[in-house]
Amino acid sequence: MKYEAVIGLEVHAELLTDSKIFCGCSTKFGSEPNTQVCPVCLGLPGTLPVLNKKVVEYAVRAGLALNCTIANFSKMDRKNYFYPDLPKAYQISQYDLPLCSNGYIEIEVEGGTKRIGIKRIHIEEDAGKLLHEGTDGSLVDYNRAGVPLIEIVSEPDISTPEEAYQYLVKLKSILEYTEVSDCKMQEGSLRVDTNVSVRPVGTTELGTKIELKNLNSFKAVQKALEYEIKRQIKVLEEGGTIVQETRRWNEAKGITEPMRTKEEAHDYRYFPEPDLVPIIVTEEWKEEIRKTLPEMPDAKRERFITQYGLPEYDAKVITSSKKMADFFEKCASNYHSPKIVSNWLMGEFARLLNDTGKEIDEVPITPDMLIELLKLVDDNVISGSIAKTVFEEMFFTGKKPQIIVEEKGLRQIADEGELRRIVRKVIEENPKSVEDYKKGKEKALGFLVGQVMKETKGKANPQLTNQLLREELSK
Repeated sequence: MKYEAVIGLEVHAELLTDSKIFCGCSTKFGSEPNTQVCPVCLGLPGTLPVLNKKVVEYAVRAGLALNCTIANFSKMDRKNYFYPDLPKAYQISQYDLPLCSNGYIEIEVEGGTKRIGIKRIHIEEDAGKLLHEGTDGSLVDYNRAGVPLIEIVSEPDISTPEEAYQYLVKLKSILEYTEVSDCKMQEGSLRVDTNVSVRPVGTTELGTKIELKNLNSFKAVQKALEYEIKRQIKVLEEGGTIVQETRRWNEAKGITEPMRTKEEAHDYRYFPEPDLVPIIVTEEWKEEIRKTLPEMPDAKRERFITQYGLPEYDAKVITSSKKMADFFEKCASNYHSPKIVSNWLMGEFARLLNDTGKEIDEVPITPDMLIELLKLVDDNVISGSIAKTVFEEMFFTGKKPQIIVEEKGLRQIADEGELRRIVRKVIEENPKSVEDYKKGKEKALGFLVGQVMKETKGKANPQLTNQLLREELSK
C-alpha cells in the first residue's frame, strides 16, 4: 500500500517592535537576564496591559503580504495554562477571531507552482526562557516575556518535507521583506512546530497527527519530517497504531523521540481578555499599511531578470534574502556586469557567510568595497584568484581592497620580461608536459599555466602567461 503525508506548520515570529506587546519594556535581544522587565510583563497583581498599536500594524502588514483577509473586528483572549516561564500563568493570545485569515503562499514545485493556504495569523505574547545549565535547578529569564509574536498557521496543504522547506524559505523571505521580523532562528525570533500524519494514497480521512518540536533550522524541519514519515509508514505496515504524541527531533542521532503523549486536546479555557478592548482595523488604516508594503520577492525576482539580465536561478537565490537583494542592487547599479556581482554573492560571499553563520549586514564589506575589488580585477591590478584572497581579508577585517593589495604585495606581475623569465624556468623544469603539448595535448598547457601561477603565488597575469607560454613552446 502506498502512503502520502499530510503536513501543517505553525510558525512563531517575534515582531521587530522596540517595546513589548503590553508594556514599554525593551525587546532588545541579548541583555542581561531579567533587566528588561516591569510589573506588567512580570504579571504582578493589579497591573493592566495596554496593547502596542505597532504590534497590530506589523501583524496586518504581514497578513497583507501573505494575501490574508484582515478582520475589521478582532479581540484578545486569555489562554489559560501554567508554564514556569509564563509569569501570569495565562497567555494573552487570540482564539476565535484572529486578526488575519485565509491567506496563502505560492511555492515552486516540480512542474509549476503550488498554493499553500494560511489558515490564520494571530498576535500573542511570548513567554520567558528557562535556563537549565550550570545549576541544580532551573533559572528563568523573563526578558522575553511579553515580546510580541505572530503565529502563522498553515493549512494541511503540504505533502512532502521538501515542500515544507520551500514554504518556510518563502515565508521567511516575505517576513524579512516586510521588515516585521528579523527571523533569526539562532536568537529564537523564528520558531517552527510541525504536525504530520500519513494516510493511504487516494483516501481523504486524516491519519493520527504527530507534533514535532526542537527544530532549530529549516533543514532540521525537512530531515525530521523525512524520518517521521518513514517511521509512521513502517508502524502501519507492521500492523501497529500511531499514538498521538509530541516528539522531539534528535539532531545527533537523526531520529525523532517521544516527548509527551497527547491523548486528548488541551482545554485552555479561552475567554475574551477582560482588560483589553477589541481591535478595530478600519479600511482606511488597512490601505495606509498596504501602501507601505515594499516590492515582494517574486516581483523583485522578475525585475532582476528583466532589468539586470540575471538567469532565473541567480535571481531566485539573490532575492530570497532582502538584505542580499539590496546589496546586489547597490552593486549592480554602479558596476558594468550584474552577472559578475551575482557570481560573487552566490560564491565567495555566500561561502563565508555560511562558514561564519553571519548575515550579510553583520560583516564589514559594503557594496562600494566589492565594486572596488571587481574593478581591480578589470584593470588587471590583481587576478581573479588573488581577488578571492583579498575578499576573504576584507570579510574579516573590513579593510579596503586597495589597501590589502598594497600591504600584502598582491599586484599582478604584468612585466613581460620578468614573466618570460619565470615561463622559461617552468618550461625547463617540466620537459614531460612540454613534450605532451607538442604532441597536441592542450591539457598540458593548463598544467604549465598552473606551475607559473604557483611560482608567482597566483600573481601572474593569466592572459600574458598564456601568450608567453605559447610563444616559448613554439620555438
